Amino acid sequence: MSAREEILTRLRAAVTHIPPVEVPRDYRRGGDASVDLLIDRLVDYRARVRRSTRAEVGAAVAACLADASAVVVPGELPALWMSGYGGVVLREPLDVEQLDGAAAVVTGCRVAIAATGTIILDGGAGQGRRALTLVPDHHVCVVDAAQIVAGLPEAVALLDPRRPQTWISGPSATSDIELQRVEGVHGPRRLDVIIVD
Repeated sequence: MSAREEILTRLRAAVTHIPPVEVPRDYRRGGDASVDLLIDRLVDYRARVRRSTRAEVGAAVAACLADASAVVVPGELPALWMSGYGGVVLREPLDVEQLDGAAAVVTGCRVAIAATGTIILDGGAGQGRRALTLVPDHHVCVVDAAQIVAGLPEAVALLDPRRPQTWISGPSATSDIELQRVEGVHGPRRLDVIIVD
């Protein structure tokens, strides 16, 4: 018997007499799922927020990308979203160098949580793989007002745990031991959110 097998055997033997634990799942649901609350939380996280109509979303995306010479977009991104942008549009599949050379990325999302200002991507249509939103220094995310939910329980209920997820609460930031904020350590330093309704 290997050391691994011995350890696992001992662990299994140690827990055989423990009854299953019932985890309460009666999480508090409901609350404010308003666009205004989401905007308040996003701004608090230092994200820049714009509102747009569906017809003007292309102009709103272009305004966010005014200083970007090359932009990455995932597959199945609505063509209207990039209709006002005049720079280079890079589409998947991209290698690491191409991705690293892009100034920004434009995506949609799966769901947005008003209470926390969190935007969640799950790699679905118009969102792309995780690296797309982690490598470029500027992320422009389009959120449909219908995708906004009040809180975490409502958001988790919409997610498939088997899909890769990226949870975004403002631009990438961390703090050192003296609480000095450093942005852009693990992802984009700039986050623009366009809320479409």
